[in-house]
Amino acid sequence: MLQKLSYQTFWDTFYNHPKNTLENITAYVNVAFTHEQIYKELKDDKTIFIIAEIKSDAVGYARLTFGNYEHGIIAKRPVELVRLYSTQEYLGKGVGTKLMEECIEIAKKYNCDVIWLGVWEHNGRAQSFYRKHGFEIVGDHIFYLGSDAQTDLLMQKNL
Repeated sequence: MLQKLSYQTFWDTFYNHPKNTLENITAYVNVAFTHEQIYKELKDDKTIFIIAEIKSDAVGYARLTFGNYEHGIIAKRPVELVRLYSTQEYLGKGVGTKLMEECIEIAKKYNCDVIWLGVWEHNGRAQSFYRKHGFEIVGDHIFYLGSDAQTDLLMQKNL
């Protein structure tokens, strides 16, 4: 279920953006969202997944990873919000907000002082969502979508 949800939500979010090619999207999802990769992430004791369900259907998820740093992130006990996605059907219907609230509660429970993430510079909708939840841009880094080196903005929220 998580592998299918991860693959589908990423694909639906990025496949039709004019800056992305089918080849790069396909190359990325065929590595990042295999059963083996998701299983590896689930076994990682620094990682927590949160699944959003409506009427027993998985409609979104988030992945937190503890202890990761990037240049520009100022924290003693950081947690990275690696992914936060909802299905297209539930975009703008509160799923992302509920997932974010749960991520922040978990971060506080684990005494994290910062929650941070990388968001694609061309994903204005996501940037607005994160700003609405108190995140600020603190830098950037390169994210490879297949062979395409893309710029992600680093955003953090102090807890």
